[in-house]
Amino acid sequence: MTGEINGWVSSADAWVASVGEEGDWTRKTILDAAMLERVARHGGTFLDIGCGEGRFVRKLQERGLHGVGIDPVEKLIAVAQQRDPNGDYRIGVGEKLLFDDASFDLTISYLSLIDIEDFRSAIKEMTRVTKPGGSILIANLTGHFTAGKWERGPDGEYKRFEIDNYHEERASRERWLGIDVLNWHRPMSAYLTEFLANGLILRHFAEPTPPDQNDPKSDCYTRVPGFVVMEWEKPA
Repeated sequence: MTGEINGWVSSADAWVASVGEEGDWTRKTILDAAMLERVARHGGTFLDIGCGEGRFVRKLQERGLHGVGIDPVEKLIAVAQQRDPNGDYRIGVGEKLLFDDASFDLTISYLSLIDIEDFRSAIKEMTRVTKPGGSILIANLTGHFTAGKWERGPDGEYKRFEIDNYHEERASRERWLGIDVLNWHRPMSAYLTEFLANGLILRHFAEPTPPDQNDPKSDCYTRVPGFVVMEWEKPA
């Protein structure tokens, strides 16, 4: 972990404002449904790694699950606790989880692996704290998306997407709506290799797209695979 948590401390207020109570456009439109469809297959306890202001933890609780949300940014954990006084939110990092082995039925990383520099340690830790027979549920940006950029037309329209240096793992600075953070690009093989090396079994793989193709925001996430949702099972 570098700097002031890779820009997230100074970006915390802007993040809370941008995501609101219901999530940003991509979460509301694409990812929440894909993630919650998998969550519906599970009961028991969960760990949400990189829970931010706690929005997805609250959605899990609404569906009868009980668990813990962790995040390294104190401001985000404070907001989560304020919005959900009875919830369990803690300061923590994915690379070193302060939980016993086999503590959770479901371990979740919802767009947080791209923020974790040592993702290999994080995947190992996720595996360790998941119960045998339990699952690790991942939503992540695809390697195609993080390795490229859109060329825009004069009116801001998406013209062409260029991918370069796909196989090179690297950090990039991302800025939007007052947020200024580091994200990491890795090829898909880097993630898959690490999950498989930890003895996990892939049970679900999807590249969700926006359901409403008439929504002008849908274009860039339909023409280029933006997200991947994976569920990995820890053998019993």
